Amino acid sequence: MNKPYAEHEDATVNSLRNDPGFAAEYLSAVLEDGEPGEVMLALRRVSEANGGIYHVATNTELNAKTLYRTLSPKGNPELKSLMAILSALNLKLAIVPKQ
Repeated sequence: MNKPYAEHEDATVNSLRNDPGFAAEYLSAVLEDGEPGEVMLALRRVSEANGGIYHVATNTELNAKTLYRTLSPKGNPELKSLMAILSALNLKLAIVPKQ
């Protein structure tokens, strides 16, 4: 049976899939305001929107099981892994001055 609405998670992933600019803004906002666990969850959502964790793992040459753990709320990736994940998502890390 089709639902007349979309689950929040599904709607978020679909929005991220259809608008790469939104994905960048979304991650930036979570980085600015979020806790580390929220940042990992946001990266996981963007990964799901870009082919899924397995696809990202293949593009980063990271183990998929490890990547699932890394992108969990308790995940704590090394900078090297974070940079590889962002690259696989066609994103980059940028530092800007606080305003």
